[in-house]
Amino acid sequence: MKILVLHGPVLNMLGTREPEIYGSQSLAEINAMLLQSAAERELELEFLQSNHEGELLDAILGARDKGHRGILLNPASYSHTSVAMMDAIRACQLPVVEVHLSNIHARGELRRHSYTAMAAIGIVSGFGPDSYIAGLFLLSRKLSQMYAAD
Repeated sequence: MKILVLHGPVLNMLGTREPEIYGSQSLAEINAMLLQSAAERELELEFLQSNHEGELLDAILGARDKGHRGILLNPASYSHTSVAMMDAIRACQLPVVEVHLSNIHARGELRRHSYTAMAAIGIVSGFGPDSYIAGLFLLSRKLSQMYAAD
């Protein structure tokens, strides 16, 4: 089962950007953790990180046609600003789990609202890289339930 993993803007700077908030692990290290977790669940992952909203929107909207069954998404700051991304999640007809390294609800009023979470099936926030692992686990459980008859 293929899952698309999308990392939003500035996540390419993980490991060096504000480690007191985002931790010291790089994006490559997080992806390696995800690959290990996916192998245990017999999942195939495709990764994309982009600082460009349109590229992320195209990936969301094209995921189903590329054979993906779900999306694990860290929209980063776009979660707080992008109605377009919310619309793309609703339009893609795939389950999307939103993840955040930090607890967005503890970081000030601006970050407490997530447009993308309004379209996602769930959100995992505040557990550092384990947010991704938990999100992947929960998405895989949801997909197993959806495709149990297949």
